[in-house]
Amino acid sequence: MHITRAELGAAIDEAHERRLKVTGHLCSVTYREAAALGIDNLEHGFFVSTDFVANKKPDECPGQEAGRSAFAAVDPNGEAVRSLIAELVRRQVAITSTLTVFETFVPGRPLPPGLDVLEAQLRAQFETRHAATAANTASTQGSLYAKARSMELAFVRAGGLLLAGTDPTGGGGVIPGYSNQHELELLVEGGFTPLEAIHIGTLNGATFLGRANRAGSIAVGKDADLVVIAGNPATNIADVRNVQIVFKQGIGYDPAKLIESVRGKVGLF
Repeated sequence: MHITRAELGAAIDEAHERRLKVTGHLCSVTYREAAALGIDNLEHGFFVSTDFVANKKPDECPGQEAGRSAFAAVDPNGEAVRSLIAELVRRQVAITSTLTVFETFVPGRPLPPGLDVLEAQLRAQFETRHAATAANTASTQGSLYAKARSMELAFVRAGGLLLAGTDPTGGGGVIPGYSNQHELELLVEGGFTPLEAIHIGTLNGATFLGRANRAGSIAVGKDADLVVIAGNPATNIADVRNVQIVFKQGIGYDPAKLIESVRGKVGLF
């Protein structure tokens, strides 16, 4: 978050020389500046972009409050946003959506799935925090969340490559595995079709990583990494939670047994 443009540019150059890709959760460097330097991906959708902060000083992070205020003031359909999206698409910079993180800061949202696998103290801490968030009637997080979702949708409609991510934060409400499924639900809630959300969560990631010839979709010759679901998430995205069996490299795993083996232990410290 506090890297300089020179440092980021040097890192990108060295990584690209080794055929590696660079992503980042930025602040001191704007999205437009990072794109010009050749960054491959940007984390957290448009939530952490500082491109809209007035009088931002070069190579300095203006702080979360300044970034949040600027983001709150920007018109998601205005020229500033359209221009930034066009630049990112032109330079083929991907965006990672992490809606599961930011949902936890929005009052009125339901408890996220998977809390029962958390260690008891961590679960209690998150539930207390969730209740406090729900009671915060003065929060503006809901409008910021809606705006960020609309910008992700506009990015894809403009031809951008959106990836599905999570993040081990959200005050403890982002549960491994469960949050990956829930991210797809939130993408659909934000305006994507179920098939688009599934595509974002599967083939887009493989495409970005240069592995689309081996993973990301079902085809002859690809790795046998499969999720077998009861239902049809292509029409009802909530069915993505009904996992019956998972195949990784052709070996089948029972999700019920795996979940039971870690119930009450996730986050154990």
